Amino acid sequence: MNILIQNAEVFLPSGEVKKCDVAIEGDIIKYVGDVPADFHAGRTIDGTDKFLTPGFVNAHTHVSMTLFRSYADDMELMDWLHNKIWPVEAKMGREDIYWGAQLAAVEMIKSGTTCFADMYRPYMDEVAKTVIESGLRASLSSCMLDFGEPDNPRIAEGSQFFKDFHGAEGGRIKVMFAPHAPYTCPPDYLKKINAEAQKVGAEIHIHMAETVAETEGILKQYGMRPFAYVEQSGIFENGTLAAHCVHLNDEDFAIIKKYNIRVAHNPISNMKLASGSSPVSRLLKEGVVVGIGTDGASSNNNLDMIEEMKIAAMLEKCAKRDPLAVSALDSLNMATRNGAIALSMPETGQIAPGFKADIVLHDLNSAAWCPRHNLVSLLVYSASSATVNTVICDGKILLDNGSLTTLDEERIMHEAARCAKRLVN
Repeated sequence: MNILIQNAEVFLPSGEVKKCDVAIEGDIIKYVGDVPADFHAGRTIDGTDKFLTPGFVNAHTHVSMTLFRSYADDMELMDWLHNKIWPVEAKMGREDIYWGAQLAAVEMIKSGTTCFADMYRPYMDEVAKTVIESGLRASLSSCMLDFGEPDNPRIAEGSQFFKDFHGAEGGRIKVMFAPHAPYTCPPDYLKKINAEAQKVGAEIHIHMAETVAETEGILKQYGMRPFAYVEQSGIFENGTLAAHCVHLNDEDFAIIKKYNIRVAHNPISNMKLASGSSPVSRLLKEGVVVGIGTDGASSNNNLDMIEEMKIAAMLEKCAKRDPLAVSALDSLNMATRNGAIALSMPETGQIAPGFKADIVLHDLNSAAWCPRHNLVSLLVYSASSATVNTVICDGKILLDNGSLTTLDEERIMHEAARCAKRLVN
């Protein structure tokens, strides 16, 4: 169905905001500005008093962890993982992964996210099923880690998942390989992952340099920092999305730039787990592609990219004691076009002819949007997800004037609560 959005305030790739029309033909943005009189729209949307932006790209998360929201808060990362999260994750079955992902999809759509990068296991086909049913776009990865089991199935699982779903749904689903982190992947295991990734042509999604303890532990065990340690495996040669990247020195920056590693910045999760603050302004200044992620809802505790944008700007200003460190425009670009590039989906993330029709309309009729001096600034520093009005992904309307069109929110919340209660009890 062709869609015409009229008279909206549109965020353009230049950073300018201009009142104009946007025409969608199938899954593609056909016109921005002057729309020919003979363009036939099956649906016309009045964009008056609406701010039209690209859909948000959540560059790193674990969607099924919505089931553990508020379950294990105010803990240090390794204590949180070893004593709370990993034991309960070991109990998860197919329906838990599915309903956790469904709950995340509801939350993401209602807060303006149209695309996300997910790393989890097992049963990642249930997350893919959720992507298909919800209409969202995603980069999915079946997590690989080695605890010394004699018959570790995770590389084979990740490879089969890649073969089954990479490029599915007309390219709406892409798949990466996901070595979990340096501290859960010994050298020989990383080399095996690299060999299989090169065989099938998979890119990499990995946690890197998240905490001081990780950095010091890898340095003590292997005599080198995490980035140098992983570099030895050849993993970075496949194209890499590295989550967190908090504790970086000049050597790490050199490796990031050498391999054009893209970074997923997770400011709220890093703050909550006291991991630290990624040097985002330096990464941006040195030309590194930086997207924004929420991480999982058990360490955030939501998947709200509008909130994440605000904190991404605020945290770096505070860390650098520089009000110019990350601007509102920088933050919005990280949450949209930079995130799309980080996920190897450069066909999305911008409002321009030829790009995929992944679009959000924000309702400006609320106190948070008044007065309207600067809509980009208002979105990043003032607005909330409550003003997300309409969400379009791949040319299909997923949220229509505040109402979900592809998901049954009431049932999903019931089933997710049931699964979560069983798991933690």
